[in-house]
Amino acid sequence: MEAGMEAAQQAGHGTVRRARLAAWRAAAALALAACVGACARVPAAGGDSAADLRWLNTVSFGADQASLAELRRLGRAAYLERQLAMPPADPPELAAAIAALPALQGAPGAPLQAARQARERIEALPDEDSKQQARQALNAQGRELVADTARRHLLRALYSPAQLREQMTWFWMNHFNVYSGKGQVRWLLPDYEERTIRPHALGSFRDLLMATVTAPAMLLYLDNAQSSANRINENYARELMELHTLGVAGGSSGSRYTQQDVQELARVLTGVGVNLRGTPPRLQPARAALYRSDGAFEFNPARHDFGAKTLLGQRIEPAGFAEVERAVTILAREPATARFISARLATYFIADNPPPGLVERMARTFTRTDGDIAAVLRTMLLAPELDRLPASSRKFKDPMVYVVSSLRLAYEGRPVANLRPVMNWLTQLGEPLYGHVTPDGYPAAESAWASSGQMVRRFEIARAIGSGPAGLFAGDAGMPRGARFPVIGNKLYYDSIEATLGAATRAALAQAASQAEWNTVLLSSPEWMQR
Repeated sequence: MEAGMEAAQQAGHGTVRRARLAAWRAAAALALAACVGACARVPAAGGDSAADLRWLNTVSFGADQASLAELRRLGRAAYLERQLAMPPADPPELAAAIAALPALQGAPGAPLQAARQARERIEALPDEDSKQQARQALNAQGRELVADTARRHLLRALYSPAQLREQMTWFWMNHFNVYSGKGQVRWLLPDYEERTIRPHALGSFRDLLMATVTAPAMLLYLDNAQSSANRINENYARELMELHTLGVAGGSSGSRYTQQDVQELARVLTGVGVNLRGTPPRLQPARAALYRSDGAFEFNPARHDFGAKTLLGQRIEPAGFAEVERAVTILAREPATARFISARLATYFIADNPPPGLVERMARTFTRTDGDIAAVLRTMLLAPELDRLPASSRKFKDPMVYVVSSLRLAYEGRPVANLRPVMNWLTQLGEPLYGHVTPDGYPAAESAWASSGQMVRRFEIARAIGSGPAGLFAGDAGMPRGARFPVIGNKLYYDSIEATLGAATRAALAQAASQAEWNTVLLSSPEWMQR
């Protein structure tokens, strides 16, 4: 009799499980079907609450309850000013988490110096097998350095109160893209993000551009370290004009440079390179005074073309490194650069096809302020067009924004102990940090990220985030800590998010049979795919 009752109970439990599974699948199918091919057609939600949420999702990697309350207390203009005024230094708890990343410990330039010393030791080994094993160990160290750099980036995206600075760091890391898998770039990557990009993310565009021109990671990635007066390499000069400043010649920015301008800029950049030796070159006294160095960066006058140049109609007199500074100023102040950078910013933050009038006002601000990035952001983020954009123009989240915003909602304020799953999700979605091979960086347009295959992968990630800790709160050894389902149906949801949901998503949520299923449906809904 007891056996029969037990069998009946098991059968009943099996029926419940099957019913729950069927309900979950139905809810998931509704959400996924609604999203694939339709994410740009979500009805616009009404009300100030929804508008505030959309604006905050534009300024940050994803709203949380504290930031929404602060926005309502301060208003948009004052909230934006507070974001722009936040110092680069991380708050203590976040700084401690970053300081604990083992591969990033040490002085600036330490990874490159350590790698150089390791290669010298490898070359001194007596046999090829030993050398091969040592090289594999060194490559593993390089991969972990890139991983810890990614962990630092993600920690700030998730927890930094300076959300706009971290978004702009992500934007500029794509605009001035370097690929960690090329040559020695991985050893220079931590300094590139920390010392070249992030300090200038909200400052002067000219200063940011100059920092990238003298960044060893960029010079190695785009081969300028190989360029000299008798062997000019045009690769970096072309990308500096086409991708970093003016835009494509004859394109929408109005740029009108020629192949001759590319060649002249390449001549200006000769001698701008990287010192991997660790010691300065031997130079004749007449050239020694013109030598410049900063860490691994060097300007070697013995490799420089000292002939006169003409760039974009402006003559550049022979002066060594001063020619580079002059060329950077010319490029940064070109009207085409103002239009190109403004369009790139508006495309990333606002819409794939941003309002032309807004882009033009941003470009005028750029020109009037001599490339003040913060001023351009004020013009963009306080523009009246932001609340008038049609539903079809709302910005689709790239994988980075999707994953980080989902985690900020699901685990608001709860520190993630293991970021390896997050890095794996970004790789699955085709956007691993520092993994874009070509210099154009990851695209911002919806067409790059809204395929049916991408949506299926996003659904699986939504299920991983919504169904439990997914290893996020375990150390790399895999020991779970504090495992529990996130409860997304919190005050933020009922206060703001719910008003943005369409009928299909509400119906799918109503069919969810558990908190985990409900979480999954929300995080895979078409509305959640948009800012």
